[in-house]
Amino acid sequence: MPSALPDGDPVPDDGSLPASALAGAADRPLGFYLHVPYCATRCGYCDFNTYTATELRGTGGVLASRDNYADTLIDEVRLARKVLGDDPRPVRTVFVGGGTPTLLAADDLVRMLGAIRDEFGLADDAEVTTEANPESVDERYLATLREGGFNRISFGMQSAKQHVLKVLDRTHTPGRPEACVAEARAVGFEHVNLDLIYGTPGESDDDWRASLDAVLGAGPDHVSAYALIVEEGTQLARRIRRGEVPMTDDDVHADRYLIADEVLGAAGFEWYEVSNWATSVAARCLHNELYWRGADWWGAGPGAHSHVGGVRWWNVKHPGAYAGALGVGRSPGAGREVLSEEDRRVERVLLELRLREGVPLSLLREEGLAAARRALGEGLLRAGPYEAGRAVLTLRGRLLADAVVRDLVD
Repeated sequence: MPSALPDGDPVPDDGSLPASALAGAADRPLGFYLHVPYCATRCGYCDFNTYTATELRGTGGVLASRDNYADTLIDEVRLARKVLGDDPRPVRTVFVGGGTPTLLAADDLVRMLGAIRDEFGLADDAEVTTEANPESVDERYLATLREGGFNRISFGMQSAKQHVLKVLDRTHTPGRPEACVAEARAVGFEHVNLDLIYGTPGESDDDWRASLDAVLGAGPDHVSAYALIVEEGTQLARRIRRGEVPMTDDDVHADRYLIADEVLGAAGFEWYEVSNWATSVAARCLHNELYWRGADWWGAGPGAHSHVGGVRWWNVKHPGAYAGALGVGRSPGAGREVLSEEDRRVERVLLELRLREGVPLSLLREEGLAAARRALGEGLLRAGPYEAGRAVLTLRGRLLADAVVRDLVD
């Protein structure tokens, strides 16, 4: 969750939504994102809304403590129940992210999930995911999560090579993420993801292939692979600016992506979003698909973003301010915006073009349709789906997805 918050209109103290946001809600799936903003150390590339114990010391007092965080977040779940009123929808997906959610006790994560179950109910086939740092869990911890209702887990691996992890300031031991996959399988997790980052300064093609080989050897059914983005204000950006480490370029990122797609494809993984591969439809991350398809989700936690029926809002960033608002019965919302029909059309193009199924050409304006014809001629869109009325990226188009989508919406 990026740390910067946009501007917006004020959120009412009770968090109430305009009636338009709840119109037709029964026809849309509902998910919950639960943000845990704590990390043991700060990774050099990270720009997310997270805090170490040192960073919180003296800035939030008891309110910002990890010890009572689950109770505070549960207060927001109860607020969500009041705001959504008699909304009959059971929750389809829950995703606990961070930060490092597994810095909390496993029982705390289970209690947070239990609050959603108590207030809203969970769909019979609900997907319940948590992110996990490989060094912060063991088989007993994972067993508690599984017994408590979690059925999907995502481990941050980033790389199998120690020198690459060092540049990223990652603290886990090479080999530990792979062991975590085995431990998760042993306690009954059917769906397991490993997260990778490519393009780290000093990483070679051989290093990247070794990471992919390690992933396949571990046996997850889902892999996310993201190009390293060097965010201003991070330790990594400062190191690059000082010339301490080199910066990779777009051509290197493209080469690494092609390697990933080749290796994962040969092992039975199919891409379903530009940066995500799964071994089956069932193994896809349904929660992320809610985001990509513009469904409804409530984001609880400091800095978390929510979207319900075309209304988007976001919470205050600091854990102390977040807890303080809920402690006096006030919404922790920092701002919100009501999306226009044009906003929602543009967002559909921006997000759905990245999916395997692509985006309907009927969503494009005249300029976008002309851009789609050019993209087709340049080999960036597939001919068959185009003739059937959809813009679907080719492999080359995936490499240039950001540029293609800009042309289609401009």
